[in-house]
Amino acid sequence: MAQVITAEGSDGRSYVRRAMQQLKTQGLAETNGKHGRDPIWNLTSAGLKALAAGNELPMRPRAGTGARGIRAGFGPHGIAVTETILAYGGRHHLTGWQVEVNHAIKAIGLRFSTDAVLTLPTATSEVRLFEVDNGTMTRARLAKEVWDYERYAGHRVWEGARGTVGRSYDFWARHRYTRSRLFPTLHVVLAGLPEHLLERRLEGLARDVDGITIAVLATTLPRLKRGEPWYELAVDDYPRRRARYPQVLSR
Repeated sequence: MAQVITAEGSDGRSYVRRAMQQLKTQGLAETNGKHGRDPIWNLTSAGLKALAAGNELPMRPRAGTGARGIRAGFGPHGIAVTETILAYGGRHHLTGWQVEVNHAIKAIGLRFSTDAVLTLPTATSEVRLFEVDNGTMTRARLAKEVWDYERYAGHRVWEGARGTVGRSYDFWARHRYTRSRLFPTLHVVLAGLPEHLLERRLEGLARDVDGITIAVLATTLPRLKRGEPWYELAVDDYPRRRARYPQVLSR
């Protein structure tokens, strides 16, 4: 939080502590044990409702915050996501970002959340999708999450309330990323492990997503912080994706 909201090179931790104390006074936050010497802050029920009311983040159960959240790994993962946003451009080179963005298509039983959706300062408000793996999931599960994006990009529906117009369209282009000409590029950032293990995990991911039809770039968090190039794992291939997902539902 301090890195995001305070000036470059300054230590904003005291500012954040004062802000948390104000939230505590308002009944929106509370301390919940310690992590080392640092107090753990937990949103109260009122704080969770206030957050959800702002439509910036989905309401997370209390088990996902505070001490329980740290034990479950949410704390390190959240820090890795924040470090990714800062390393990619941060507040100086992005016009906006959202985290834990829900992508769901009920008709095909697909539901997943994107760790971060970053908006670039372009004429079309172009976005980039980010998945941050903190080294806690299996390689197979990581690959499945990447393939879920192809399923999302490949889903098409018919025009009209009852599908009577006769034309179909890409679900994502009409209901999510309406300004994008192509499905937004997926960026996969690997963190949470020694760098040589991250490189090995990245090589495995490249094999696991071979043949995917959306644009996928991947790197490790240390490489991203050093400003090194991304690895291109796949490019957008709309005709092949259209052939792979020919079924149009909800007609």
